[in-house]
Amino acid sequence: MSISAETLKNSNSSYLSQGFKAVWPICIGYIPLGIAMGVLGQKAMLTPLQVLAMSLMVFAGSGQFIAVSMISAGAFIPSIIATVFMINLRHLLMSSSLCVYMKKVSPVKLTLLSYGIVDETFAVNIEKLKKGNWGPRRAIAVNFFAYFSWALSTFTGCYFGEFIPEGSFGIDYALTAMFICLLIFQLNGSIYFITAVISGIVAVFLAMTLEGNSYIVISSIIAASIGVIIKKRKNYNEQ
Repeated sequence: MSISAETLKNSNSSYLSQGFKAVWPICIGYIPLGIAMGVLGQKAMLTPLQVLAMSLMVFAGSGQFIAVSMISAGAFIPSIIATVFMINLRHLLMSSSLCVYMKKVSPVKLTLLSYGIVDETFAVNIEKLKKGNWGPRRAIAVNFFAYFSWALSTFTGCYFGEFIPEGSFGIDYALTAMFICLLIFQLNGSIYFITAVISGIVAVFLAMTLEGNSYIVISSIIAASIGVIIKKRKNYNEQ
């Protein structure tokens, strides 16, 4: 039995609407963040098209903020690339976590899904996948609604950046504030709370002893490893 074009169209519309319904608060939150990123890009002498290209090719808020800061400081291109790569290594872990729920999904869909993974879309999709009735089409829709919202916001911010003084409206703190909100929503148990505290303590200690931004990745790996050990021991004791 063949599927009519109208049925297929309605099905795709359903996936898009459900994806948008799940991610629209993130898209709204991206507007001030993206504008902040664009303004900082303009202050770093980047053009709106350059900022848009960065958002479309990189799509990583923290990585882009750091890259713009390093550009402003006159850092060498290889060091910028290496730093952004290290910061975004967490996306590899996020992709692996989502793939656990998508074992029979085609490589094409997995590629599209992994390309649009950032902290916010991962948080939305992983919660939906845990509850069930959430497949790759909805997850991809979530990613790309956020993707285009971010890209357009950064372009707008850079385009009008010359009219906004640097540091206005708490722009420098915007990304930090959003990560704090995401952290709070992820604290669904004692293990998550302990892991977050360990990560924060280790990050602060390493930030005072190491140069650059490598402390972010190192502290994340250490805290995640300890969290896994604690969870395994807890499950073992409950058996």
